[in-house]
Amino acid sequence: MCSAWQIVEPDKLPECLVKDVMTRDVCTIGADETLRAAAVRMKNLGVGALAVCESGQPTGIVTDRDIVVRAIAAGCDPEHDEVRVAMTPQIVSCSQDDDIERAVAVMRDRSVRRLLVTDGAEQLLGVLSVDDVALANPDLAGEVIEHSLVPGRPPHQRQWPWWE
Repeated sequence: MCSAWQIVEPDKLPECLVKDVMTRDVCTIGADETLRAAAVRMKNLGVGALAVCESGQPTGIVTDRDIVVRAIAAGCDPEHDEVRVAMTPQIVSCSQDDDIERAVAVMRDRSVRRLLVTDGAEQLLGVLSVDDVALANPDLAGEVIEHSLVPGRPPHQRQWPWWE
């Protein structure tokens, strides 16, 4: 088991699994709720992202940045427009039994700071954020952050929308 509060030398890190460091109390919202409702929920819960779920299964993720950059900057009305206009409708996920290094590789390769943690039936179990990783292994978290900050590197390989 890894410990978020234990300081060890990088070459002597114990095996660490996603379930050891993930956030289990994941915050969700429906795709048909308003952008304002999403922003208020994020504010009240002190989070920067919500898993978008339909019938208990994740269908995407929406971040505070998505609301501002994708929706508000494009002229959407947060009182009337739905979460679906700003959310990323692609699930980037991992298993709770994945090694943390594998999960970090996915985050780095996909240029995301959060992975939804799902089970074999694609049920939402939690979320793994770069902050969760940083508590367990700051060096691994640094890889994700450094990769997303490389000058001139687009966040995704294709033009918007990148998931198509």
